[in-house]
Amino acid sequence: MAFDIDMIKKVYAQYDERINAARQVVNKPLTLSEKILYAHLWDGNAAEAYERGKSYVDFAPDRVAMQDATAQMALLQFMQAGRPKVAVPSTVHCDHLIQARDGAAEDLNRAKTESSEVFNFLSSVSNKYGIGFWKPGAGIIHQVVLENYAFPGGMMIGTDSHTVNAGGLGMVAIGVGGADACDVMAGLPWELKFPKLIGVKLTGKLSGWAAPKDVILKVAGILTVKGGTGAIVEYFGEGAESLSCTGKGTICNMGAEIGATTSTFGYDASMERYLRATDRAEVADAANAIKQHLTADPEVYANPEQYFDQLIEINLSELEPSLNGPFTPDLYTPISRMREEAGKNGWPTRVEWGLIGSCTNSSYEDLSRAASIARQAVEKGLVTKAEFGINPGSEQVRFTADRDGLLKTFEDLNATIFTNACGPCIGMWDRAGADKQEKNTIVHSFNRNFAKRADGNPNTFAFVTSPEMVAAIAISGDLGFNPLTDTLTNKDGEQVKLDPPTGDELPEKGFAVDDPGYQAPAADGSDVVVDVSPTSDRLQLLEPFKPWEGTDLKGLKLLIKAKGKCTTDHISMAGPWLKYRGHLDNISNNMLIGAVNYFNEKTDNVKNQLTGEYGPVPATQRDYKAQGVGSIVVGDENYGEGSSREHAAMEPRHLGVRAVLVKSFARIHETNLKKQGMLGLTFDNKDDYDKIQENDTIDIIGLTEFAPNKPLTIVLHHEDGTTEEILANHTYNEQQIQWFKAGGALNIIRANQN
Repeated sequence: MAFDIDMIKKVYAQYDERINAARQVVNKPLTLSEKILYAHLWDGNAAEAYERGKSYVDFAPDRVAMQDATAQMALLQFMQAGRPKVAVPSTVHCDHLIQARDGAAEDLNRAKTESSEVFNFLSSVSNKYGIGFWKPGAGIIHQVVLENYAFPGGMMIGTDSHTVNAGGLGMVAIGVGGADACDVMAGLPWELKFPKLIGVKLTGKLSGWAAPKDVILKVAGILTVKGGTGAIVEYFGEGAESLSCTGKGTICNMGAEIGATTSTFGYDASMERYLRATDRAEVADAANAIKQHLTADPEVYANPEQYFDQLIEINLSELEPSLNGPFTPDLYTPISRMREEAGKNGWPTRVEWGLIGSCTNSSYEDLSRAASIARQAVEKGLVTKAEFGINPGSEQVRFTADRDGLLKTFEDLNATIFTNACGPCIGMWDRAGADKQEKNTIVHSFNRNFAKRADGNPNTFAFVTSPEMVAAIAISGDLGFNPLTDTLTNKDGEQVKLDPPTGDELPEKGFAVDDPGYQAPAADGSDVVVDVSPTSDRLQLLEPFKPWEGTDLKGLKLLIKAKGKCTTDHISMAGPWLKYRGHLDNISNNMLIGAVNYFNEKTDNVKNQLTGEYGPVPATQRDYKAQGVGSIVVGDENYGEGSSREHAAMEPRHLGVRAVLVKSFARIHETNLKKQGMLGLTFDNKDDYDKIQENDTIDIIGLTEFAPNKPLTIVLHHEDGTTEEILANHTYNEQQIQWFKAGGALNIIRANQN
């Protein structure tokens, strides 16, 4: 069925008028990204042309999607907003709180028991406020959204950085923090700096072992983890049209790993096929009626260098399968060079696990292509050298794959079929032996591979690749195995070679499912009671943060000077901490425990300036808070990259950190800090990072005249009695400054409601 078809038709009905208005003010042909953005302006028809990378613009997204780990805090905030019902279609998806260990049935039942309080809360709060609820086991949020909610030309926000997956169906879909989602659900405009545009022209056609995953792995190698920051990546060309819809989703999904605001493709025949296959013919028909607006104007793709801020060209016919990693998703190595690079860098070549799944690669097509490799292995007498795990993307995908024999093929190779959930991709993996922290290698089709990400072991070298390459490398047990050229020895001692993968873009017999796992909300939720026990260790009602006191901030202690990569995983780890996502005080005990202290190269070990002793970061900060002492966190480049989790901003705020001063921010984290009333500042001179000393007491001067584009002064009081002044920049506009003064954006919503 087509959800929210009336909303989709309403969006499409406005397109012609809004695109024409945008053309008049921009006065040039429009990219697809620009069309979608201008069609979703909060104020309606465009009255001015916005400057890419500079103009803050209010938008009206069509829908909101939340996964269970982030939905808790988003909905706890929404409960404080005083609204009786969400203003736009919204959904919650239970996919993060299911740990992979024994197999689908056992793991799902255990999760339902262990997290029953959270699932019941999410179910009841969804029921009360008109939110669609997808039960545990229904599937991974982004696969379920692609199958049910994504539509060409739409705009969606979601409380997960991989919301961008919906670009595979031609959306502008953007990951945000829960406070942003709260705004949109409350019927308020959503603010975004108008993105820059990166064009990626795809020529040729994939063949052999090359897969859509290899496109984004190549792009990540070109742009790095921050090369897409502040930009939308728009794919086009004959190569783009040759890709499947779910293949496009894979490429858009991992755009989060280059820091891109989102990625998208123009509407084409593959999207129409996917819409019809997923029982959304009505959406396909509506899209066909305005399809000229659901891709860029012809002049744009004919002369892309004139319309994009940056242009990349990739010939799919020449693309080689590759693996990215370890420890970062942008370290690109073609498979032909992997053995050499592994030897040069000391990467373990024996592969312990191969994992297929996650929101990136868990579609029917992904499973069918990987299953074709598994089938060959069985037929050619090969035995899998590595352990093998599969996470289907949704119950619809799982049911259909089971019906068509794909899951049995994997099981014939002794693969473990895990729940339709994120599992190891977000650290929800109870991996036997991980606690020994032995050096080892795994390969997976996930999107991220930061240290400790999958299994908590800092010595697990994780490499990202396509599902079919995961299968081949898991069968060989060798990181350097190149299926294009190498042979394997079967159980009879014969040398055999794997043929290139084959698979079905869509199931030949169509999709099927008995129970997709969807729960519709009550028509009238006014009588629904949402209970949160005051003694719960999983859920905690929120208290408003205090407003700014109206003075400069003086006497701040340095909590930590983080060295190198500091992602949201370092600031607020996932894995076992996911169970506290709805309890701000409890989860704050993981604040910055993964960040490396510049002064001693240790994690979770900082100097308490009040006692002179070293101890855990959260405990040190709690001591500062108890003594009424504010603090500051200092960080390196691209601080806060990775997941959208706003806990990485809320935890420091809750524990009394007043400011975060870094060389540069990842987009979502900077916004999350602003929403929570925190100061997110950047060094005017990045070399000033080196001036921060361990025992510094720090003042922030200029807040009484806090204004857009006006730097603040940082005064460093060193232990030897000397002082230094440095400049700190910020990107706060007038509205965001009001968030800071009010103590957070939610306080303004709450005040307006009262």
